[in-house]
Amino acid sequence: MKIHLVTPAPLAFNNGNKITAVRWNAIFRKLGHRVTLGRSFDGRPCDLLVALHARRSYESIARFHECHPDRPLIVALTGTDLYRDIRVDRRAQRSLEIATRIVALQRMALAELPPYLHGKTRIIYQSARPMRSRVPPWTSERFKVCVVGHLRKEKDPLRAALAARRLPPDSRVVIAHVGRALDGSLQRRARSESANNPRYRWLGELPHWKTRRLLAQSHVTVISSLMEGSSNVLSEALAASVPVVAARIPGLIGTLGSDYPGFFPPGDTSALAGVLRRLESERKFYLRLRRACARAARLVRPARELRAWKSLLNELT
Repeated sequence: MKIHLVTPAPLAFNNGNKITAVRWNAIFRKLGHRVTLGRSFDGRPCDLLVALHARRSYESIARFHECHPDRPLIVALTGTDLYRDIRVDRRAQRSLEIATRIVALQRMALAELPPYLHGKTRIIYQSARPMRSRVPPWTSERFKVCVVGHLRKEKDPLRAALAARRLPPDSRVVIAHVGRALDGSLQRRARSESANNPRYRWLGELPHWKTRRLLAQSHVTVISSLMEGSSNVLSEALAASVPVVAARIPGLIGTLGSDYPGFFPPGDTSALAGVLRRLESERKFYLRLRRACARAARLVRPARELRAWKSLLNELT
């Protein structure tokens, strides 16, 4: 089968959508399909369209449906789709209506979809290649915290830096933050914070392999997002056995579970500081978080994602 995969993200831009699209491209090829990958559907012949992002890929979705109304069409939902666009944007809503199947990346997504769409929705968790655990000993001189997120408001990217300011003088916490500046105001704030907060360093954008290596060498990672459809960073942390401190939002609860001990209320600087302090000072709490992440890691195994896509594509052929 010939599949055309559409992602609105520039393929030169290292963000979550691009990482997802590149991984799916490899999965489809491994399953024996021919794949083309691009930012839009240009009318070229294909048997199936897979479109990432209901609103931003709408023109490609509508064009494919008009050209090939009898061929299968899969729409995969991002965080801005689920938690903003499908509520208010008619194009995003129309994408879901004409889709043959909808793919969501974690189980809490179903709560955002009208019940009549549940029957054609499939949950496929994002996987990540396992990495050998390089997490430093808990007793290390520095308690290394990694933040991976571009500087845009949906990521609440400076929350960990602000939390670090509230830690006591004897705290061992140091924060390394990887991410491209997509907002001028946040860029200025990150530079200022990096210059004036001795516990925080903004590193800018790094190659994906360097980011994964930094993540694997950290005691914990903080995901402070206000909105996520799921999170590649979460999958990569779980695959590297790095515990996660996460904002309690549906897109992260859907993978970690509602009883996960490492949540903090989104946007709550004091609560995040409290979790970080507990992790660096209470070994039992740190180990509890590691065990919870080890349980969640089964959801992000590459073989599981491969099987899920194989099953879905078999449904459509």
